[in-house]
Amino acid sequence: MTIPAQLRTGPMKLHRFAPLWLLLFLVVPATAADWYIAPGGSDEAAGTQTAPFATLARARDAIRNHAQDEAHTVWVADGTYLLASPFELTPEDSGTQERPILYRAMEGATPIFSGGSVVSGWKQEGKFWLATLPTELRTPLPEQLIAGEQPTTLAREPDEGLYTLTSVTEDAPAKGPTKQTLHLTGQDYAATLANIMPEELPQVQLLAFHKWDNTRRHLDQLQSEQHAMVTFGRKMKGWNPLDEKTQIRLENFAAALDTPGEWHAGTDGVIRYFPRAGEDPSQMQMIVPRLEKLLIVRGKPDADQLVQHVELRGLRFLHARWTTPKGGFEPSQAASPIEAAVLLDGARHVTIADCEIGHVGIYGIWFRQGCQHCTLTRTWVHDCGAGGVRIGETSMRRDPKQQTDHITIDNNILNRGGRIFPCAVGLWIGHSPDNRVTHNEIADYFYTGISVGWRWGYDESFAKRNTIAKNHVHHLGYGVLSDMGGIYTLGPSEGTVVRGNIFHDIHAYSYGGWGMYTDEGSSGILFEDNLVYRTKTGGFHQHYGQDNIVRNNILAFAQLYQLQATRVEPHRSFVLERNIVYYDQGELLHGQWSKIKHDSSNNCYFDASGRPVTFEGKSLKEWQSLGHETGSIIADPNFADAEKFNFTLAADSPATKLGFRAFRTDDVGVYGQKQWIDKANSFQYLPVRPE
Repeated sequence: MTIPAQLRTGPMKLHRFAPLWLLLFLVVPATAADWYIAPGGSDEAAGTQTAPFATLARARDAIRNHAQDEAHTVWVADGTYLLASPFELTPEDSGTQERPILYRAMEGATPIFSGGSVVSGWKQEGKFWLATLPTELRTPLPEQLIAGEQPTTLAREPDEGLYTLTSVTEDAPAKGPTKQTLHLTGQDYAATLANIMPEELPQVQLLAFHKWDNTRRHLDQLQSEQHAMVTFGRKMKGWNPLDEKTQIRLENFAAALDTPGEWHAGTDGVIRYFPRAGEDPSQMQMIVPRLEKLLIVRGKPDADQLVQHVELRGLRFLHARWTTPKGGFEPSQAASPIEAAVLLDGARHVTIADCEIGHVGIYGIWFRQGCQHCTLTRTWVHDCGAGGVRIGETSMRRDPKQQTDHITIDNNILNRGGRIFPCAVGLWIGHSPDNRVTHNEIADYFYTGISVGWRWGYDESFAKRNTIAKNHVHHLGYGVLSDMGGIYTLGPSEGTVVRGNIFHDIHAYSYGGWGMYTDEGSSGILFEDNLVYRTKTGGFHQHYGQDNIVRNNILAFAQLYQLQATRVEPHRSFVLERNIVYYDQGELLHGQWSKIKHDSSNNCYFDASGRPVTFEGKSLKEWQSLGHETGSIIADPNFADAEKFNFTLAADSPATKLGFRAFRTDDVGVYGQKQWIDKANSFQYLPVRPE
């Protein structure tokens, strides 16, 4: 057997046969066992450095059958490991605080655990490359393809932008599915639906963008004379229907395969790819994701059966599929019904560090039910069909054992999400308290960056005392959805702190591209020392809530409005104090500010375009006479270079005389090794709005 170099040169570790005197000499608190796996190994082997196993599952089983009074480390050699099924950990795979179970990459190794299959036999025919899918990948036909390390695009129209419907009619019978007929312009119909062959119609998908939601449906009928398509599903929601403002995309039909980077698989089993410049599919790994999940931590918290004290470090979990079911995907905020490729239930003190989760069709990772004191750190979660990270559930678990809390998400890169479910969010917290979301890079999503809470209104919520700090959240929206924020909150959230973050480049389709957005019932939240710039509809918006504090923030360069408040309520809605609001277009205040109960004081306002600063058409002095903006001023705060988004304050800034405290921004986002920081800074994103 040839042993990989990583095994021959790996770090010296204690073996399960180490003599007692050596253990005592090294002052190890408990005996320790090392196991090894390598792509060239065998599950019939002993799992030693010279005779490694082939799979994680075999190493896990060996630990199960070994002495329970030892700490175990599974050392993973470099290479690719094809998963036949998700790697699963159950309560019997637990360690203890003194004797944890560790799954670690060898020094310098970046092993891949793939849930995909490599499609081979590619041949060129004109501008396309063709291959025949193996039988096991034809039912259902794939909807994702990875070319080497790069995602590709399922053939679609339009290639850029979206079509807008001209009208929608609905026929909702008392029983059975509702029929919706969606009309396009004659030009858009001719460019798309007119080119669909009858036999491929069941494969074609409609993706509709409406407000904060998406609807994904298969098509049932075409009406060429009416330039219309017919689809069946749930009755539309009255507050967010498909209508003449809805934008759509059509996917998965052969005639749409017209742009480099696109592909299509036909019912004949032939997959066609239009390569990008420099790509040669015959010399690349062309991977079709096969498994939906890659890693499952399967505890049973209701039965006190927990997976505890396990660490996974340096492993790459890649290639997980999504297949749109016959009934499609009905609209749901944040794509909340969608699960994750890495799914944890009943986990305690489980750490995932220095890992990668990518090229997955659903969410990346979800600490779902009964997870407590778990950590995700220095992990890259990317190219997700939905969002990056989820914490907690949409339901409220009354049994404390089933509640998820005290999850730490620190120093991660979450980017390029929402590729199948654009309404998904970068990081989502449901009914879950006492979590810490810190120093993350969150970018390139079509909806909200961070969402906290899941209660519309003032009824009970568990989402309290969450800390959202030092995150860099940017490039959101891209003008396709609405009602979003860099951070979005819901419901009573007493003790939650949003501090020291940077939110920028957020652009909605119609209304609602805010930096900090307190939606329905958001209460008891402190927003402090945040930098917000280049949003569409404001640095801060409160729909409705109670006693939120917006203090010592810099809110700059919003396009339409700088500050927005919507609902008039009998209690104090928020406090606005010691902020700097700097802008050069749009209006300062939008909404019923003269009627909304709020306290405002010691703020610094400046319109860099030279226009006078007004408050609902009134001068500052007039506005102050009505009891607002006590001690506030209109003055240039003297930023170092606001045009280039350098918001460093001059020492003599007039804002400091109001009590404004300068805060650091150079420590926002990921930290640690230069290579990790450089990775976060290396991504190039498209502009979120036309310039």
